[in-house]
Amino acid sequence: MPHPEPGGRRTVSGMPEGLAQAHVERFNNAVTSGDWSPFVEALHPDAVMRFVGVPAGPRRGREAIAAAYAAEPPDDTIGIAGVRADGERDVVDFAWSRGGSGTLTLRYLDGQVVELTVTTSMARPRPGR
Repeated sequence: MPHPEPGGRRTVSGMPEGLAQAHVERFNNAVTSGDWSPFVEALHPDAVMRFVGVPAGPRRGREAIAAAYAAEPPDDTIGIAGVRADGERDVVDFAWSRGGSGTLTLRYLDGQVVELTVTTSMARPRPGR
């Protein structure tokens, strides 16, 4: 459940709201640099990545997610339109830089992303077709 933080910021399961923004920043940096290491290292070892709206995944485990990004890296960044708490998850509304939109649902464990689900309104480049 969300918990208030000093200054009005909320947390999800005790995690700072900024974790969702940091996740998106790591994703965008990886897209532009081609270095997926910082993005993948921020995932929990048992992380699960799912896609809704595109035929990809799911990928289970940090290594499987890393392999999917190495084999087929996305080439489009995302911009955050909003972040909200939904129970124990952060839901990020986003827009692809080349058009289209979606949501990214993140759940955390020990300060790392343990579950991520990408729901998109149009097919964009993605790992693990």
